[in-house]
Amino acid sequence: MALQISATNPEHPVLLLELPWDVPLEEWPEDILVPLPRGISRHVVRYARAGDEVIAVKELAERPALREYELLRDLDRIGIPAVDPLAVVTGRADGVGEPLESVLVTRHLGGSMPYRSMFETTMRPATMHRLMDALAVLLVRLHLAGFAWGDCSLSNTLFRRDAGAYAAYLVDAETGDLYPQLSPGQREYDLDLARVNISGELLDLEASGALHPSVDAIEFGMEICNRYNALWEELTRTSVYPAGKYHFIERRIRRLNELGFDVAEMQIEHSTNGDTVTFVPKVVDAGHHQRQLLRLTGLDTEENQARRLLNDLESWMATQDDYAPGDPLAARPEVLAHRWVRDVFRPTVRAVPPELRGSMDSAEIYHELLEHRWYLSEHAQHDIGLGTAVEDYIEKILPKARETLEPTLPE
Repeated sequence: MALQISATNPEHPVLLLELPWDVPLEEWPEDILVPLPRGISRHVVRYARAGDEVIAVKELAERPALREYELLRDLDRIGIPAVDPLAVVTGRADGVGEPLESVLVTRHLGGSMPYRSMFETTMRPATMHRLMDALAVLLVRLHLAGFAWGDCSLSNTLFRRDAGAYAAYLVDAETGDLYPQLSPGQREYDLDLARVNISGELLDLEASGALHPSVDAIEFGMEICNRYNALWEELTRTSVYPAGKYHFIERRIRRLNELGFDVAEMQIEHSTNGDTVTFVPKVVDAGHHQRQLLRLTGLDTEENQARRLLNDLESWMATQDDYAPGDPLAARPEVLAHRWVRDVFRPTVRAVPPELRGSMDSAEIYHELLEHRWYLSEHAQHDIGLGTAVEDYIEKILPKARETLEPTLPE
């Protein structure tokens, strides 16, 4: 059988032709290999140069190679974070005509490292928790798309920091299957495999002295289950809000924040009965919200203030679908953010008399007003509106705050 390279991009076969396909992958020369960290694998895997590209090459039988290639293409089409499939090379033979295994070629994800390699650096437990958060997000996204992984592990997952975000990417789809929808049993089985694999790899790292001494490998493996289940519940339960129940959306956002997930994207679908809210979470690094808020609005705040203001901005933007219909520019995030600053943020802050503000800056005042609105809306069981919250805050809260802050003069 002649050598055959199957690829979606016509440029890739040309780049790949120069590689030594007649040599077993274990024996490839060092001058074409790239020394990058990789996880443990049942197959031979190498990183190599192909023109300006860095590629990952995995040796396996023809049928599973073709199957994994198609699965990775399917995941790419539905927007799942996974490595980019480039080609499958079949019909390989060595110099004397003996057949060699086929290979799957994927593009190396720039700036990424296998989770296992990250854990080998004896990283702090707090960082490990954030990595588990990102892995839980990936697993939930896969299951929402109907993909049963079948082999989630530290070695089969890549970690990358992308614009301040912790992101996890699927590497190995060989054991996966794509369905229209997963049953609870399929999800639970996949999650249990992840728990066993992660705990097993952590025990291996512990035995080699690479694991932080405060980390319990078994308990840490359980954490992926706990984070997954909490996130799955928040993301999949249907929420239909009657008109005027704006604070229910805020409650959902707060709940996700308490779980450690920040809502970077939010979609509101309007129906005849109310508003159905679904969330796509991202685990974000320190300073992410500051940068995002500054880019969108020009407001320079502290990180917690920025997160609170961005949540309000996202919620407000979701109610502006009917603004300037037919004008796509009016719906761009930066245009809507400018309107929010002009029509919502500034008028609200200016409604608070300067003499009552004390040392609070504009962002802190707005944050306090949002907190007060939330409290009043929860008590009233309907959204009381920002204007009412401002009036009540000025009348009842600020005077007491001023009394507390003012020093007692000696007699």
